[in-house]
Amino acid sequence: MNHHELEEGKTLQIDFKKLAKVSGCAEDLIPAVAQDHDTGEVLIVGYANELALQTALRENMATFWSTSRNELWIKGKTSGDYLEIVEVRVNCEQNSVLYRVRPKGQGACHTKGKDGLARSGCYYRIIEEGDKLRFRE
Repeated sequence: MNHHELEEGKTLQIDFKKLAKVSGCAEDLIPAVAQDHDTGEVLIVGYANELALQTALRENMATFWSTSRNELWIKGKTSGDYLEIVEVRVNCEQNSVLYRVRPKGQGACHTKGKDGLARSGCYYRIIEEGDKLRFRE
């Protein structure tokens, strides 16, 4: 399956090996969730190392460690669709962070909707049960 079909197609193909890939990364990482401060919508789930968290706090922009590119990723630095941090929270076990953000730009997802604009968040498909698991927008 090609990348476009995976990201925008209708066939469900969940990567259940993602955490194994992340654990193989040379970085020490924790989950980092970006949530729209005003609507509560979950926009992105990524990973952060210490550098990403420090950069997020300093730059006031949601920042992750890209596990696919193995580099610092300040969301929107290239596209302009950045996520301005309102606050950063840490969970009780201190093993994940929540970026409460205000989107600044067209949307938070790198994929585009039918209107050609960035989708508001990455969770735009709904899983439906049937003969084959599929989803709808």
